[in-house]
Amino acid sequence: MEKQRLNTTLVYILSIVGFLCCCIPVIGVIPSAIAFFVANGKVKEWKANPENYENGEAMNTARIIALVVLIINLIYLAYNIFLIVTAGGWDAYMEQQRAVMEQYGIDS
Repeated sequence: MEKQRLNTTLVYILSIVGFLCCCIPVIGVIPSAIAFFVANGKVKEWKANPENYENGEAMNTARIIALVVLIINLIYLAYNIFLIVTAGGWDAYMEQQRAVMEQYGIDS
């Protein structure tokens, strides 16, 4: 029986997109979470039948990278939620942002 190769490309691409979007609080979580759950499922398949798969360690590495990117995104999301809550809500947060932009002469 021929061994199957686990396709790590999708996980790496989603992880990179999630990392590039990590400065956008909710958008970065979506691709990184998808990458992690896809990789986690493939690693479980590989661990259940390691003799059927050729590159299980590569998928495990991809899963770790996806997890790191997901954690970075979740930390940044929590930080933004903290900033909004401590500012007194969304309107107060946006008012603070507007004041900072006026202070530095940034026109929107």
